Amino acid sequence: MDIGKLPNEMLAELLAKIQRRDPRVIVGPGVGRDAAVVDVGGPRLLVAKSDPITFATDLIGWYAVHINANDVACMGARPAWFLATILLPEGAALELAESIFDQLLGACQKLEIELVGGHTEITYRLDRPIVVGALLGEVERERLVSPAGARPGDALLLTKGIAIEGTAVLAREAGAVLKRLGLPAATVEEAKQYIFQPGISVVQEAMAACEAVAIHAMHDPTEGGLATALYELAEATALGLAVQDDAIEVLPLTCVLCRAAGLDPLGLLASGSLLIAVAEEDSPRAQAAIAAAGVPVRRIGRLARSEEGVTIEGQGQRKRLPRFARDEVARFLAQRGESREPRGTRG
Repeated sequence: MDIGKLPNEMLAELLAKIQRRDPRVIVGPGVGRDAAVVDVGGPRLLVAKSDPITFATDLIGWYAVHINANDVACMGARPAWFLATILLPEGAALELAESIFDQLLGACQKLEIELVGGHTEITYRLDRPIVVGALLGEVERERLVSPAGARPGDALLLTKGIAIEGTAVLAREAGAVLKRLGLPAATVEEAKQYIFQPGISVVQEAMAACEAVAIHAMHDPTEGGLATALYELAEATALGLAVQDDAIEVLPLTCVLCRAAGLDPLGLLASGSLLIAVAEEDSPRAQAAIAAAGVPVRRIGRLARSEEGVTIEGQGQRKRLPRFARDEVARFLAQRGESREPRGTRG
């Protein structure tokens, strides 16, 4: 198998083997489900997420916190407690451990998350550091956002645009290759900063939307880009999706890098954007609240009946949205003979 996510069909088969025994598990594992939800009693529900970072080694600690926080926020919960398992290669310098730890602390401070534990070790046969994050959050019972809440006819919103993380990762991990393809050094350096601005966190817009209206479902596009995220959302909600090609904003530097590298932005690693399903009548208020938080947002389509499938309309034609068997960042690096690929399997 190629490095990256397991195919959704295979993952669904594996998850089908899980026998649910504890009635306190409100949301368990599933394709397109961002985090688990457990009823621990009291007015709040516990939301839990774990995700590894096996790429972007220069900011791996920063990534670990934000990627896990995004998934917790997609359930309407505020991220609260973080645990990190840090695996370092043999011969790693002390400075590497210090750098990763400082990144973890900085990201936790930015999101007001408490670093409560974890584990650090030197691990046999690693050629780069790996950070596995686990994050817990809380949400009031009546404000839980679950894919089961989505309805046909809901408006589908997308924040910021695509593809923030893929653009930054390409610039950081393949900058020399991009320069050989004709991109100016200044463009590559600017693309590297996409991780901070527009930024890969979606916590701010998720919280703003949830405070304004009743959100029906949320999902953050990650590996496999917006296209894969739309298919995941459709599977999680058991609905169809219809999106407008010209409503999807492809960010300026994403356009530049994808044109130079021959990549499709729809399949490019896309953390930093947030998909939001909300009742059509609540869509204007949700968009206004997100915009007031300083985050751009657009309506890109609607949720549909499941038999309509996942479609995209452009130039007067409606067709099935393309599927990407492999993230475009991974494909590019593999073709160029690079040894590293995106973070690893995402749930």
